[in-house]
Parts: sequence; structure tokens; C-alpha cells
Amino acid sequence: MAYRTPLEARIAKKTTKAIADFGLIDDGDRVMIGLSGGKDSWALIQILDVLRRRAPIDFSLVAVNIDSGYEGYQHELVRQTCADRGWEFHHVPTSIGDTIDAVLDADDTPCSLCARLRRGVLYRMATEVGATKIALGHHADDVVETLLLNTFFAGALKAMPARLVSDNGRYVVIRPLVYVWEEEARAYAKACELPIIGCCCPACGDLSLQRQRIKRLLMELEREHPDLKSSILKSVGNVQPRHLFDLRLASGAGKAELNPGPPTASSRTPADASETVGPNFGSASAVIPLATLRR
Repeated sequence: MAYRTPLEARIAKKTTKAIADFGLIDDGDRVMIGLSGGKDSWALIQILDVLRRRAPIDFSLVAVNIDSGYEGYQHELVRQTCADRGWEFHHVPTSIGDTIDAVLDADDTPCSLCARLRRGVLYRMATEVGATKIALGHHADDVVETLLLNTFFAGALKAMPARLVSDNGRYVVIRPLVYVWEEEARAYAKACELPIIGCCCPACGDLSLQRQRIKRLLMELEREHPDLKSSILKSVGNVQPRHLFDLRLASGAGKAELNPGPPTASSRTPADASETVGPNFGSASAVIPLATLRR
């Protein structure tokens, strides 16, 4: 079975590489997708459904939509779209919007608090629906922007991991789109005729937010350096600890792991990756190997 378009084939290849590189999906997994109705989460559930039908392993999908309670949010359109495509769907009404308004000062930005509150609801719903993994629609642009935000404003070299285990060890959060660029996710959601729905948060799209400023900075720099974002993304997988200042790395603990040698296949940018995959952090027999997907 061929992919429907070259765009779908490209996104499927990048998503499969992320799954294989980081051991994101195992045989028998029930993957819960945080479906906001935005382009990224639509692209995620669509491509995972495509891969599910072709994969040599069995896994299932369930969509969970968290309604923050903002007036005008079209959760019924999200529900109907999932019903039309045969996707299991759960709508979760919350008062996150009211909570944010009550807690934050007028000059504060709500995004980080909103993310934490929504994450708590996702954890609870993962237990209720029996999910083994929680999939989020963060893409390569999110990884790059988060790295710069933490570097510029938080004094930390930290991005977004493709696979994250919660502090209590009960939940596994995965980001299968970490090699997919935002423009690709947008084009794919549009090509699949999925309705792009805003969250209706008053701060959504606020150009004064730090993340929006980082987006504009990257756009300006890419006019002169078209491969800039790809290079930054590559750096996340090509860490040289001996050239950093973290005293925890200089203490001598785990020296073998702190000097990994030359970059592996997984540190290459997606455009250069071909079909070679890097280290597999899951079961070698359980993840989806790129070469064995049914064509």
C-alpha cells in the first residue's frame, strides 16, 4: 500500500525514524494522543493512524481532547472529525482557563502554567483510558525554539526529549514528530482536510510572547542561513559534554558516557538521515523498523 502523497511519505519516514531512534512505540501499546484540534496534533494522529495500518506490530490509538473552557472553542468539530475517521475520542471539559485567570497577574503569560495543568489532566486520562503512552504533537520547530528559549531566558541547555518518563515513573510521554518541521505538519493537516481549530486562549498568537520572538528571530536568520534550524536540531543530538561548564559533568562520574565519540546516525539532521537509524532505546524487536513498514 503506497503512501497517498510524497508529503505523507516524507512525514511517515521522519516519524518512523523517531519511533525507531527512541523506542517510542512498542507492540501492544495503547497510545493516547493529546488532540487539541490544532495542526500539529491533527498531523500526529493522522500519520500514526497511517503507520498503524502498515506496521509489523500492533498498537492502538485513542484521542483525548482537553477543553480549557474558553468561550467559542469548537470541541464538537473535533469530536465529529474523529467520529468520521473512526478514531476513538474522549472530550474532557475543564476550568483551566478560569484557574489561570485567577492565579496569574495581568502581565504574566499563561502558557507554562496552562501546559502543566493540561499535562496533569492528560496523566489522569491516561489511567482512565488504559493508555501505555501519551503522544504529543511537538515538532522539530518546537524542539529548536525550546532549546533557544531555555538558553536565552532560563540559563539551561535543555530542549524537548522525544521520550520522557514522568517523575513517578508511571507515565511515558512521546513526541513522534520531533523530526518533522512545522510547515510540513501544517501542510499535511491541510492536505488531509483536517479542521484547524484554535484553542481560543486570549494569549494565543500574542506576538510579544518570548516563543513568538524566537520564531521571528529564526525566520530573520534563515534568510541568510537557510539550514540554520536543521543545524540547531542536529546539535541536540550531537552533545560534547567536555566542552561545557556543568560541574556535575566534571566530577568524574560516568566518564565513559560523557565522551561518546563521533556522532551516530541519530545525530544527523532528518534530511540527511536516509533509512539508517541510530540507537534504539526500546526493544529492538518491538519498535517499528523503517525498512519493514509495508509499502
